[in-house]
Amino acid sequence: MSDAPVYTPPAVWAWNKENGGRFASTNRPIAGATHEKELPVGKHPLQLHSLGTPNGVKVTVMLEELLALGHSGAEYDAWLIKIGDGDQFGSGFVGINPNSKIPALLDRSGPKPVRVFESGAILMYLAEKFGEFLPTEPAARAECLSWLFWQMGSAPYLGGGFGHFYAYAPFKMEYPIDRFAMETKRQLDVLDRRLAESDYLGGADYTIADIAVWPWYGGLVKGWMYGDSANFLSVHEYKHVLRWADAIYARPAVKRGRMVNRMQGELSGQLRERHDASDFDTKTQDKVEAAS
Repeated sequence: MSDAPVYTPPAVWAWNKENGGRFASTNRPIAGATHEKELPVGKHPLQLHSLGTPNGVKVTVMLEELLALGHSGAEYDAWLIKIGDGDQFGSGFVGINPNSKIPALLDRSGPKPVRVFESGAILMYLAEKFGEFLPTEPAARAECLSWLFWQMGSAPYLGGGFGHFYAYAPFKMEYPIDRFAMETKRQLDVLDRRLAESDYLGGADYTIADIAVWPWYGGLVKGWMYGDSANFLSVHEYKHVLRWADAIYARPAVKRGRMVNRMQGELSGQLRERHDASDFDTKTQDKVEAAS
């Protein structure tokens, strides 16, 4: 630690556009649109504008699960938002989500379109709209929502904290990596203890709590995130989390949801836009590139 670079904060912080590492072109200290751009509109009642990050996967998994149960009203168009290109700062997207973060949902099924932003809010909205994956009995509902909001509060430590400093920061720094690795392992232990006593986070049934937590912590223990982070964090220690992660990944709707708006990994696992159920068979990126 004695060799770490010394930084003395200035009296007043100023934005240095060159000091942002991998995300310098997309992060900024102000809100609002940077350019005019209308969003496309597809044929389905639900219009999703997203990217296949963990937060985006929550919503596409939820929609695919609803469709698997026969809810035709959950049909959706999934449009790709390329955050590296700044799509999230277009005027149309900012009109749905003033926070300029994916995912954002527009429900056009009623007389007036309803916008929903923040992934946890979208899960709750869809659960209540279709009457699925959110218990109605008060104690069970409270348990489910407690774990849902646990995820919303905890994931920044995993993604913006550990993941950023371990995988994306311009250079490695021991202090923040240690700080956020410790917190991520504590969170994994919280999950492991809960899943030692319950099949799913909310209890015996699969709910929006699992749908919210799995893309982050399930992806972490499956080795899908941040390079060699699974080995670094010794995820093999969390046997109950691993059991739960495998059980959820075995669900066909989860596999489909994980493909939507995806721009990394095997081309056969990327469905960059989804407008029909048949797209999973005909429009994955390997087929798109082969046809072109």
